[in-house]
Amino acid sequence: MEGYVFVTSGPERLLEIAEDALKIEGVKMAHSVTGQFDVVAYIEFTDMDMLKRILDGFQSIEGVERTQTAVAIPPKLSGASS
Repeated sequence: MEGYVFVTSGPERLLEIAEDALKIEGVKMAHSVTGQFDVVAYIEFTDMDMLKRILDGFQSIEGVERTQTAVAIPPKLSGASS
């Protein structure tokens, strides 16, 4: 499974939060961004327990105020054809 984690933080640690996020197992990409969120990360996970560990990892990063997660819906579930 895959998804995205959107991070809200203070402005002083944007780059460090993205770098620290890459140390979490399952985080494949993490970028400091402009707009509503401060960091966006692409994640891959095998089950909900792994997703929980990934989110716990984000919450343990200094400067992370809150996260929002979007789990991608596989094409077969969303009705899209290949």
